[in-house]
Amino acid sequence: MAEPAIALEGVSVRYGTHLALSDASLAVGEGEFVALVGGSGSGKTTLLKAVNGLVRPDAGTVRVAGAAEGEPAHLLRRRIGYVFQEIGLFPHLSVAENIGITPRLLGWDAARIAERVRDLLALVDLPPEMAVRAPVALSGGQRQRVGVARALAAEPKLMLMDEPFGALDPLTRDALGEDYRALHGRLGLTTVMVTHDMTEAVLLADRIVVLQAGRIVADGTPADLLSAQVEPGVRALLQSPARQAERLRARLAGAA
Repeated sequence: MAEPAIALEGVSVRYGTHLALSDASLAVGEGEFVALVGGSGSGKTTLLKAVNGLVRPDAGTVRVAGAAEGEPAHLLRRRIGYVFQEIGLFPHLSVAENIGITPRLLGWDAARIAERVRDLLALVDLPPEMAVRAPVALSGGQRQRVGVARALAAEPKLMLMDEPFGALDPLTRDALGEDYRALHGRLGLTTVMVTHDMTEAVLLADRIVVLQAGRIVADGTPADLLSAQVEPGVRALLQSPARQAERLRARLAGAA
């Protein structure tokens, strides 16, 4: 059996007296797209940070395929793409400099970085002249595309995404989500994405993992989870896209 891209076994994380993640076990296979859903404070972002080495578990183990035993967290993070909702572009750097920052830390030469920047701008559907612009000169959707390009710059096979499209308008969010899902398949990525939007999770992910109060309470494909015996709160969460679609159809029919 192939080693999973990510494996968590009995992971717990505390912030002071608060148990943010409790005995979480999860395996993500290479090439999977997994969505982490749940309410605020359910442990989604903490789980991502445990994978990325931004927080150290108080109990349990986290393994990332290809990582050496005891590898320093900052070196691990250079091999994992991470996309934030807030984007986090450096305002004093150009688009090209933002995209090239991790390759530069890894010792790539200037010519290789410049070529990578050109390729990535095309990959995320941004024009080449955007390379010299400052982040402040870009729209929110353009900045998020640059954030995706930066996360891909060092050619990672694992992408972690924390509410990556949540701050965008609906049309931009939908387009960027579809574009990223296509990139995921084209580049053979493994993706774990935190989202509050169940519709987004159903449309983009192969698997949905539901967290409540720091615990993983459901894990499976959207169809499997809807047909399984899950607790009422989880079922209501999973059924929300269908309820919203039905209400939308009714409203549009009434307006016709």
